[in-house]
Amino acid sequence: MNRRVNVIGVGMTRFTDLGVGGRFHDLAGEAGRLALQDAGIECGKVEAAYAGSAYGDYLCGQRGIAELGLSAVPVFDARNHGASGSTALYRARQAIENGMADCVLAIGIEAPLPQWARDCWQDHQALNPLAIGLPATTQLFARAAREYMERYGACKETFAMVAVKSREHAALNPYALLRQPLSLEAVLAEEICEPLTRLQYCRPACGAAAVVLCSDEFARKHAIVDPVYIAAQAMSTDSADSCNDDTAICAVGYDMGFTAARDVYEQAGIGPEEVDVCELHDCSTANEILLYEALGFCREGDAEKLVEDGDNTYGGNRVINPSGGLLSMGHPLGATGISQCVELVWQLRGVAANRQVPHARIALQHNISLGEACVVTMYRRD
Repeated sequence: MNRRVNVIGVGMTRFTDLGVGGRFHDLAGEAGRLALQDAGIECGKVEAAYAGSAYGDYLCGQRGIAELGLSAVPVFDARNHGASGSTALYRARQAIENGMADCVLAIGIEAPLPQWARDCWQDHQALNPLAIGLPATTQLFARAAREYMERYGACKETFAMVAVKSREHAALNPYALLRQPLSLEAVLAEEICEPLTRLQYCRPACGAAAVVLCSDEFARKHAIVDPVYIAAQAMSTDSADSCNDDTAICAVGYDMGFTAARDVYEQAGIGPEEVDVCELHDCSTANEILLYEALGFCREGDAEKLVEDGDNTYGGNRVINPSGGLLSMGHPLGATGISQCVELVWQLRGVAANRQVPHARIALQHNISLGEACVVTMYRRD
């Protein structure tokens, strides 16, 4: 990296079901104001804004930014489906790093969707298993789970344990959509595509999250001491093998995660064994299991042992998705990538209340758009 990029302000709305919540610009305004208040700066200090949304109307980012009172600054929209938020963060980071600006805002938004967008979401992304029928990607996640079980001898209960852990974490998070505890028996009760059940897929949601980024010079000028900063960041897309009909594991993003994570570890000079806390894209329990290995938290085939040893929760080697992840937070496509950043900044600041990961110093974020893009980001607080 050229210039260091600091995260000095974060804000987030509570995530809600699709039929609930404010309009795009209302949500954007709420999250943006919280982030600016957290940074302790006036909106006039922001030199550019980057907005991520999958289904918002064109110019929804501009309308949301205007809600903050910002005017006459460049506003860039990022549309990368499930990775829209982290794509906005990626571009905002580049602006600071390359000297284009000293203070920028990145925001992710998803509001109640029009019917055409709900239909598109169901047919294309398939993250709503409550819908009638089995969309192709719902089947793809299950196929990846079966492939993993056949390859390594894992049992279906291991995947279900991830959903139980998710709710245990979300019970401590007031921003999460689903906070009710789950038993293993409850998770296994309603199979929709072998071996995965209804409770092993995330639900679509509405919400917004925002972060303020700045340079070291800006931080010094405004007496901001010891901020969380981006130690490394990488984006990848599908490899040629991702479309290979012989492997569903690649098709659900394993290769993208592996590639981006290795780039991040190399940039930062920090290995996966040093990561204290991680927010990863668990749109299904199968994805989370696979990502333990893709992100380097264990060797290939050892994810089941990692789960059984509790190395994905409090008391283990690291805590995975202390927020509850997509499985419990819900997945407001444009907001997810920014909300992950917000949670990790809270963790590294030590202000995550009763879900705080003790002594967290290094955090990793993973956000994907299936079939399109993967962004992995490492954060530090020295």
